[in-house]
Amino acid sequence: PVRAGRDLPLLFRKFPARFGGPDFFLYSPFNGKPIQGKGQAMIRVLFEDEHFVNLLPLVYFRPVWELRCGITTLAEKLKGDPQAEWRQLPRTYLDRDGRDHAWLKALPENLELLLVNGRWLADAETARAIEALSTAADYRVLTNGKTLLALRCSAAEVRGHLDKGVLNSRSLLKKFPARTIDATVINYIWEAVSRNGEQIVRDWESLGRPAEKSGKIYDGVHLVEPQKIHIAAGAVLKPGVVVDAEAGPVWIDRDVTVMANAVLEGPLYIGPGSTIKIAAKIYENTTIGPVCKVGGEVEGCIIHGYSNKQHDGFLGHAYLGEWVNLGADTNNSDLKNNYGNVTVQLNGHSIDTRERFVGLMMGDHSKTGINCMLNTGTIVGVSCNIYGAGLPPKFVPSFSWGSAEGLSRYNFEKAKALAATVMGRRKVDFDAYQEQLFEGARELAREVEQGTLLGG
Repeated sequence: PVRAGRDLPLLFRKFPARFGGPDFFLYSPFNGKPIQGKGQAMIRVLFEDEHFVNLLPLVYFRPVWELRCGITTLAEKLKGDPQAEWRQLPRTYLDRDGRDHAWLKALPENLELLLVNGRWLADAETARAIEALSTAADYRVLTNGKTLLALRCSAAEVRGHLDKGVLNSRSLLKKFPARTIDATVINYIWEAVSRNGEQIVRDWESLGRPAEKSGKIYDGVHLVEPQKIHIAAGAVLKPGVVVDAEAGPVWIDRDVTVMANAVLEGPLYIGPGSTIKIAAKIYENTTIGPVCKVGGEVEGCIIHGYSNKQHDGFLGHAYLGEWVNLGADTNNSDLKNNYGNVTVQLNGHSIDTRERFVGLMMGDHSKTGINCMLNTGTIVGVSCNIYGAGLPPKFVPSFSWGSAEGLSRYNFEKAKALAATVMGRRKVDFDAYQEQLFEGARELAREVEQGTLLGG
């Protein structure tokens, strides 16, 4: 099963459920070969630091490590040793066990833990660096010069540096001896978009460069460089489909349907149960999560699970959360007419992205009406409904309803009711945890508006 909030690909080897429940699939960047440590391994803990705010609106409903980049999530890349015990330390309202991190409180105060930043974009050296930290005598912190990547400290020290489940990394960087390494973290959501193509290639190589052809491939399908194309069991490719892997691998996961005359260019990943509509044009550097419906023209995008962009219209260099729906002929700009760097409005600040291509960043449960136009670098929060002619503001606060003519507050109870209806159509329950997520997201959105966040 694919679970809301855990929309992980179904391609990964399944290990004992130490992290996230029985249907959480772990990814090893070492082709399933665990790194052997000496003695009993420490508990490893994924944490969020105060810089999570720069990844809004995509992390209102998920911790930072559940962001997709490439074929996998950030968490799947980080957990290179499938035998290690992993725990998670998200913001309190994201805690599935009741907002209190009971497991952490139950640990002996002097028990050493190995904390790993969930924003770390892991590579082949990451797991070795984490393993070395667990036994290092002369340092207790890994940093890339700016960000606390990992930390070895006691349970009591962790508890003393938490605020609403967020670890105060600034104070910990000053407290312990550190070693600086070359490492990449995701600081802003558009960085995940710009790195998506290279991550698809890296993930495909880490998973052994599979080129299985287990799905149903109709006559008239054209596969360009089939040795870089993976078509999983249950997938269906209708006549006239072109899959072009010349520029990078294409991974079509289980039970995907690609309708007639669609063109797919790699690097590309399409998650289980998704549908690519008739004559869709899916360009390179795109990741589509599970149970999505995608049509029209898509280029260089990341789309989380259960989201729909079924109709004609252009979506470029965008990042969409779960349960998003874009109306027919929705178009976003991803390039300024003067070809300059794109500036975005985020959490009350104007930020130069240092990128030429930045499209729409849209949070979970948000929607657009038909013929909606969105400016370059537009950020739309969670549970928004945008419609009408003209360009809406480049920053649309969470729980907003409106158009270029003005925005109003979306009734919170109606927002939840709509989410429950949409999820129910996909046979996903809007349960007590979903209520908890919405309440926490509303509280965090208020802090964004009031400028009272911990700071990024």
